Amino acid sequence: MSARSREHVTLPLPDGWFAVAFGRELVEAEVKRVHCFGEELVLFRGRSGKPYLLDGYCPHLGAHLAEGGRVLGESVRCPFHGWQFDGESGRCVAIPYCQRIPPEARVGAFEVVERNGMIFVWRHAEGKPPTWEVPELPELSHPDWTEPRSFELEVPVHMQDMHENNLDPVHFHFVHGMQEVPPSEISYAEGGRIMRVESGGERVTPFGTFHTRLVRESWGLGLAAVRVEGIPGAGLLMFSSTAPVDESRTHSRWLFTVTRNLADLAGEEFIHGLQAGVAQDLRIWSNKVHRARPVLCEADATLAEFRRWARQFYSEPV
Repeated sequence: MSARSREHVTLPLPDGWFAVAFGRELVEAEVKRVHCFGEELVLFRGRSGKPYLLDGYCPHLGAHLAEGGRVLGESVRCPFHGWQFDGESGRCVAIPYCQRIPPEARVGAFEVVERNGMIFVWRHAEGKPPTWEVPELPELSHPDWTEPRSFELEVPVHMQDMHENNLDPVHFHFVHGMQEVPPSEISYAEGGRIMRVESGGERVTPFGTFHTRLVRESWGLGLAAVRVEGIPGAGLLMFSSTAPVDESRTHSRWLFTVTRNLADLAGEEFIHGLQAGVAQDLRIWSNKVHRARPVLCEADATLAEFRRWARQFYSEPV
């Protein structure tokens, strides 16, 4: 195989659920401009409290609905000529100076779910409806767990390159300075759609030394949860959503929480440790290309398995 055949490629956008905002960022009747999936979009919260996401440009004369648009009930009004578009369907429901509404007067509408403190939208390259639901993580609203701490950043890399980091054990030694990386076991659920990666080892905690488990669950390429389990009566959780800004940029949002009995003892160290790890990865992500056919070695078995699993979330061959 020639070197040219291994040239870097641009991956298409995957299908799935992706967060476009933290829920707290959008108050009732607020309108926000969003650039995601390589498109200009308008995000708004209706008077009922429900969030909606529509294509950003009015089909009339092309004004951006987020630049001066106003919420009326469960619709957004165009700032240019006052056309109103329903948040659920994207259909034009009113033109203030006309009784007849052209049947083509509509914009694309996304399926939206607010859960786990984030606003998620379903994106599919072929316009197919959702085939699974955003999981609900009870820790994020449980009174025995701390108020989730948030963190976000935009990275100039395709989202798959960020996600596969977790199935690349060797990089933990060279990038993060881990002397020993415990082996991982991979399992699947819901017909292979959910990937679960588990590794274990002895961990010294304020409550003693325990054999703990680091468990990462991935729902498609856009959602992941990392839990530390095995400490009686205590726990730590990181929940993340990565969303494609376009084929070469990714917006990641994280939520961190720990059980309240760990908050002062280990909570800050857990949160800061994860944030420091992201900072260490950032230089690599910002200066790499995607190898469609990488030269792999025997230590890359989990990475190769991840890439096979990831193919199911693309409408186009990868």
